[in-house]
Amino acid sequence: MADVVEDVKTTKIQSGVLKDVFAVVKIGIVNSNLITTFTGLWLALHFTGQGFLSNLHTVFFALIGSALVIAGSCALNNFIDRDIDHLMERTKSRPTVSGSVEPKRVLWFGVLLVTIGTLSLLMTTVTAAIIGLIGMVTYVFLYTMWSKRSNTFNTVIGSISGAVPPVIGWTAVDDGFHIVPVILFLLMFLWQPPHFLALAMKRCEEYRAAGIPMLPVVHGFAMTKRQIVIWIVALLPLPFYLFSLGVPFLVIATLLNVGWLALGLAGFKMKDDIKWAKWMFIYSLNYLTILFVTMVIVTID
Repeated sequence: MADVVEDVKTTKIQSGVLKDVFAVVKIGIVNSNLITTFTGLWLALHFTGQGFLSNLHTVFFALIGSALVIAGSCALNNFIDRDIDHLMERTKSRPTVSGSVEPKRVLWFGVLLVTIGTLSLLMTTVTAAIIGLIGMVTYVFLYTMWSKRSNTFNTVIGSISGAVPPVIGWTAVDDGFHIVPVILFLLMFLWQPPHFLALAMKRCEEYRAAGIPMLPVVHGFAMTKRQIVIWIVALLPLPFYLFSLGVPFLVIATLLNVGWLALGLAGFKMKDDIKWAKWMFIYSLNYLTILFVTMVIVTID
């Protein structure tokens, strides 16, 4: 019986450690970015006429490398933000706040992950590794340490790091210039402000309490709504630069854009701003998943 109890305790401890690790690296962000990384890689193989199975080594190092760089960047973000995370409902239970993980361990864990991830990307191309580091520097230094705490432009600056995963995937296969990775970057870059501004509206009072100058905190909901719609309008022409993916993709992408714009415009008439922000946030998540999965599906030979 004592052995059984000990085994149960060990299992609970292991489960708790794994839960803390997933929280520190923000596993949800890692998983969602892997979708866009894989899409960039897949499209590079498609447009350069290379086979997927014959390039499994590249696929492995690209996905592992990008996942580790992103995870390490998120860990560093957790380490830096531990002084304000306790002020927000959605972040107050993070291991760096609750004390279940020592901050210095999170710091060195993040550095280790970024280092191993960069080395993995170097197994593909130097360009992929450099772009991965650009994403890390932008997220950790320009966003987390500077703009997030100082100005409403923080969402735009943070969008740079969130837009590099598909470019990492592409350049892991082909590091020459091509219009497709440029458009993938722009799609991700323009998608993020309306996505995160909707989240900022939902969590407005939390950001206010933490002293984070998000747009709805500083300038209110009316301006935030206008900004969201402007960013969505900017997305409208981008799918047409990917006309080589075929008519089905153009139709689906355009419908997604028009649907998002319609929902955005509806916000000017809705009285419940928070409810509208929740709808916009959910739509943005589905938008991204459907759009990038569609790119893969339409290019399956």
